Parts: sequence; C-alpha cells; structure tokens
Amino acid sequence: MSQSILIVDDEKDILEFLGYNLRKEGYEVHECRSGETALDLVEEITPDLIILDIMMGAMNGIETCEKLRKKTKLKDTLIVFLTARNEDFSEIAGFEAGADDYIYKPIKPKVFLSRINGIFRRVQKQKKQIFGNIEIDLESMELIVDGKKQTIRKKEFLLLKLLTSKPGKVFRREEILNVIWGKQVVVGDRTIDVHIKKLREKISPEKIKTIKGFGYKFDF
Repeated sequence: MSQSILIVDDEKDILEFLGYNLRKEGYEVHECRSGETALDLVEEITPDLIILDIMMGAMNGIETCEKLRKKTKLKDTLIVFLTARNEDFSEIAGFEAGADDYIYKPIKPKVFLSRINGIFRRVQKQKKQIFGNIEIDLESMELIVDGKKQTIRKKEFLLLKLLTSKPGKVFRREEILNVIWGKQVVVGDRTIDVHIKKLREKISPEKIKTIKGFGYKFDF
C-alpha cells in the first residue's frame, strides 16, 4: 500500500505541480486549497504526511497545523511546511506549532522528492532497531533474526525493547520488573530468568549478559 500525502496550498498551480510529481513517485495524493478544507478532509482520510503552505487566506499554515495536531487520529502524521525564503516566517514558530520539517520555495522537483523520500526513510528508521543480524520492528512488534521472523510473546518483546533501548546499560532486576510487569503485579523470582532464557534462544546467548547480583544488559 502506497503512502498517502495531503497537499494544502491556495495556489492551484502549486497543487498541480506537487501532485503530479508525487504521483509519478508512487504516492497516493489528496489536495485542497485551504486550512479549513483540510480540517474537514482529514475526518475522511488519515494521510501519512501533510504538506502545508504557510501563507494562505483566512487560516494560515501555522494556525492550520496547530488545529491538525489536536486531532488524535493524526498523532503519527508528518507535517511539512512550504515557505518562501523571503516570507516573514519563524522556523521556531513552525516547529512549536507541530511541524516536522519545512521545504523552501521555489521548488525544484528532484530536490523536493528527495526531501519527501528522505523524511519517510528517517521516520521508518526510528521505528526499527537493527543490531547486526537482529532487526526489531517497534511498530509491528516483530523480531527478525538472520532474515527470519521469530515467534515472540508480548512480555519477551517488551523486555528485549527495554534492554536494547540502551545497549551496554545494566538494567537492575527491580527496574525490569517495574517497567515490564508494573509495581501492582506480583510475579515470581524466576519470571525474568525464564524470559531472558527464551530471548537468548531466539537471538544469541552472547547478546544478553547476566551481571551477577545486579541484572542484565544487551551487549552489542
């Protein structure tokens, strides 16, 4: 399934130009010419990215961005501002409104597509952790070792995610119990050991070290 992009710009020529190039690149594209229309449109669609012009009519890009960011369904949607270099626009104000990036006009097709593709690649990397032959997909909660998907239970995955969040750090047993099982849940002393054993079988015994008397660490 192709990623979807909503373009919001009050200039028809810009909409057609950007839409044409993005469709050629394989993206699903939606277009509208005002912030007000965009707010209505996102009730019907959930774009992966919104390209938002700063200088528009009744509702400018900053105001539109602030309103879009209040919608829970758009919490994972990227927002990129379009702005001319000579516009009275503060990048800080844009980021504070909820923008993820910005692109300057005039727009050159190759540079524009490179920026958009780069933004998607950057976000995709943030959703995955790769340690040599081990790939951890944080979004789908999948573990892939040597290119093969491993069967992994939820608690095992959460434990692996915790240990790999800071390779080399020793996580004390008490901290692991509190983060993974919570303070309100009573579990046996061997619970962590059993989960560690299962993880070692899936990834490699050498990757997870036991620090006697303290806890465990992921060694990469």
